[in-house]
Amino acid sequence: MAKAGKKYQEACKLLEAGKLYPAAEAMELVKKTATAKFDETIELHVRLGVDPKYADQQVRGAVVLPHGTGKSKRVLVFAKGEKVKEAEEAGADFVGSDEMVQKIQGGWLDFDVAVATPDMMGTVGRLGKVLGPRGLMPNPKLGTVTMDLTKAISEIKAGKVEYRTDKAGNIHCPIGKASFDVEKLQQNYQTLIDTLNRVRPAAAKGQYMRSITVSATMGPGVPVALN
Repeated sequence: MAKAGKKYQEACKLLEAGKLYPAAEAMELVKKTATAKFDETIELHVRLGVDPKYADQQVRGAVVLPHGTGKSKRVLVFAKGEKVKEAEEAGADFVGSDEMVQKIQGGWLDFDVAVATPDMMGTVGRLGKVLGPRGLMPNPKLGTVTMDLTKAISEIKAGKVEYRTDKAGNIHCPIGKASFDVEKLQQNYQTLIDTLNRVRPAAAKGQYMRSITVSATMGPGVPVALN
C-alpha cells in the first residue's frame, strides 16, 4: 500500500478524529488542507440513501452555483441555420453540425460540455458510444438539449455543474477552488445541498443523506455535519 506524502499527513493532523464539522468550519479546514502548488479544486462528496440500479431512485441534474467553480468550460454546440449565429454570439467555443460529428469520430474531444438543439439529436446520437461514457452527451434533463442556446451557454459559463449518483449512490461534484474565500465556498456548498434535497426521489426510503465530505484535490476528506 502506498504511503501518504508528508503534506497529506500534515493536513490530516488538522482534523479531529470522529468529528463532524459545521459547514463554515469545514470550508475553513478544507482550504487549509490545500497545500499543493496549484489552485486545488474543492469537491463535495455526498453519500445518499438511494439504490441507483432502480430508475426511480437515480439522482441526476444540473445546478448553477452562485460563484461558479473557478474553471472556464469550453462549450461545443451542435446546431445549424440561424442557431449557429445565436450560439456564437452567446459565447460558444465551437459550433457546427455534421462536420463536428465527423471531427469527434476522428478522435477530437477538446471541449468540456456539449449542447445541442433538438433537431440535431438524430445526428448527435451517432456519437453515443463516444460521448456517453465520458458524460458529454447532450441531455434534456441537464438543459443541454434546448432551443434556448443563449440561456444554456450563459449558465454553463456562469458555473453550471452536473451531479449524478454513481453505482454506489454517491454524488461527487466540484464546488469551487481553494483560492475561493470561505463564504463563497459555503454558498456554493449550500446551493448544491439544497438542490439535492429538493430532487430527493419519492422512492428513496429512510435517511436520505447519509454522509457529507468536502476535500481538496490533494487533501484528506473533511466530514461535514448533516444538519
